[in-house]
Amino acid sequence: METLDFLDVTVIEPRLKHPTIFNRFDALAGGEYFVIHNDHDPKPLYYQLLGERGNIFKWEYLSQGPEIWEVRITKLNPKEGETIGELVAKDYRKAEIFKKYGLDFCCGGKKSVARACQEKGISLAQVEQELNALTETPVARSQNFGAWDLSFLADYIENTHHTYVRESLPALTEYTTKIARVHGEKHPELIAIAQHFTAIAAELNAHMPKEERVLFPYIRRLNEADKAGVSVVTPGFGSIQNPINMMEMEHEAAGNSLEAIRELSDNYTVPVDGCTTYRLAFAKLQEFESDLHQHIHLENNILFPKAIALEQKVLS
Repeated sequence: METLDFLDVTVIEPRLKHPTIFNRFDALAGGEYFVIHNDHDPKPLYYQLLGERGNIFKWEYLSQGPEIWEVRITKLNPKEGETIGELVAKDYRKAEIFKKYGLDFCCGGKKSVARACQEKGISLAQVEQELNALTETPVARSQNFGAWDLSFLADYIENTHHTYVRESLPALTEYTTKIARVHGEKHPELIAIAQHFTAIAAELNAHMPKEERVLFPYIRRLNEADKAGVSVVTPGFGSIQNPINMMEMEHEAAGNSLEAIRELSDNYTVPVDGCTTYRLAFAKLQEFESDLHQHIHLENNILFPKAIALEQKVLS
């Protein structure tokens, strides 16, 4: 099957797969789409397309394995407005409005407000009215993360958010496992919640050392090189876009698991027969989610884009 809007990637020579897809995408006009057919999840393509073309497309899974993956890639019409992540990067107070309406500003922060509202079936006018009301009050300096030095921001993420995650994971693993064991027969969703949190813990325990040992030190070197007016040696991983793509994929995996926990717990609602540990577990899960949202936002929407631009400046 081969039509103007269908591309079977499985029959393309490996070295030509991505160039062929990019050429097909570049030929689209705004609002047009094509569907790729593959024998494995093409998620790495999503991050390559995002990194090289920017947030100008919509990625929709039509089929997700185990043998066939199909994705519809739509080129967006020019200029839908600032993305959710960009708005929160300028004023973190807006995160509370997006949370209120269930709009993802960290992993899903590359969408425009209009597009996110459309996908959720939410009134764009109502959201924009609340966002605009915040502009009357100036942002406190301490909240203006976008103005921070990149080395300081990386230090802040490590010392605040990475520390919080490491301190929280053991207790939350214990709480979620315990309530699943004690209450799982009557509330089977707790078993799924415990499984999702185990996945989150494994993901983050493997994820944070990669940032601390590889990505963040390179960002600090770029920052110091820029201040000194010198260049840096190209790292073994090539462009900084490569580890950032991987970090964002891992962020998305943790974010999806947390979203599943929120849905399974009915927004952390404790049933009438919930014990003290049940209540504590849900309260701590909600706190953990809030911290991780800010954690991922600071990286995806501020640190990473600025680091990419800085590398281009230093290496030019």
